[in-house]
Amino acid sequence: MERYDAIVIGLGGMGSASAFHLARRGQRVLGLEQFDLLHELGSSHGLTRIIRLAYHEHPSYVPLLRRAYELWHGLEAVAGEPLLITTGSLEGGPEDGPTFRGALEAARLHDIPHEVLDAGEMRRRYPAYAGFDASTRVVFQADGGFLLAERTILAHVNGALAAGADLRFREGVRSWEAVPDGGVRVTTARATYDADRLVICAGPWARQLLPSLVELAVPERQVLAWLQPRRPELFEPARFPVFLVDVEEGSYYGFPVHDVPGFKFGWYHHFREPIDPDDPDRSAGPDDEAALRAFAERYFPDGAGPTVMLKACIFTNSPDEHFIIDTLADAPQVSVAAGFSGHGYKFCSVIGEIMADLAVDGSTRHDISLFSLDRFRPGADGPLRPVARP
Repeated sequence: MERYDAIVIGLGGMGSASAFHLARRGQRVLGLEQFDLLHELGSSHGLTRIIRLAYHEHPSYVPLLRRAYELWHGLEAVAGEPLLITTGSLEGGPEDGPTFRGALEAARLHDIPHEVLDAGEMRRRYPAYAGFDASTRVVFQADGGFLLAERTILAHVNGALAAGADLRFREGVRSWEAVPDGGVRVTTARATYDADRLVICAGPWARQLLPSLVELAVPERQVLAWLQPRRPELFEPARFPVFLVDVEEGSYYGFPVHDVPGFKFGWYHHFREPIDPDDPDRSAGPDDEAALRAFAERYFPDGAGPTVMLKACIFTNSPDEHFIIDTLADAPQVSVAAGFSGHGYKFCSVIGEIMADLAVDGSTRHDISLFSLDRFRPGADGPLRPVARP
């Protein structure tokens, strides 16, 4: 039986980063992934992910974001390629709405350079933003942009392998258990492995490994659209900041054209459909396309050309839409990162560092109190403010 310092279950965005940071600290790491290295059955595919600094979800995320930016740039140096594309970000909606107020609060509290733009100024600077009414206010932050999702996973995987990690794909975990020596034993379809520590980054499958997460990390179907712009020059990265906006139809987010000839965007929580992650069907149909196209036609008419592609993925939502990052009370050698609720990918680099901290030291210098499992205990106060969506 092979013995490791740490086993990481799941090698998507969070797990690959965790394996990378553990291996770079000299740990003997085993990474286990049930699917291929790059696959479209979880939450880490789709070419691009937004990164933004004026974070409306809660001001406590901003210090983690600053460290995430440092680590993403460090990963670029390791990989020898650009992984974070800066476009600026626009975050807002109605002036009294949660996204605008939250982004402005975070920017002011953390002294983040920013501007407040009304709909007219936003349209003047960025003509693609043509359909927003006079009630719209956004926080512009110059450091916003997007990450290359698959490329960042590959960079973390390649870096982990170069540092000596043992990464195994198409090897799903059947079970794990804490063992009397204070370590863990993990059983897959192929073998059994022992380790001192276990790191669970299994995305929508986390609750299959931790029954305590059944009601705390709930998978939801999400669909993204890429539409061919009628005026593609308006949707290039230099002229189109990433956005997150509240409108009367809901909350939407989007990206400039990159890699494929399509303006990419999504509707937070889409149809609010639960999904069984073991169901291989990730198809998107006419209803998905119609709902997304209606948004583009109203707010980005120059972007609402022919559909280039639709892709489904999975959000894994916690009850308050804040992350779950903690060690287990009854097995402190086991740490879990789950419930990223559709806004976690930008943090992969720093969460990898945090999970390595928890596995090696049992604690981290980063403030992760907002993400504690204890907040869900009966009688607990819970987070200061849940994520609000119109």
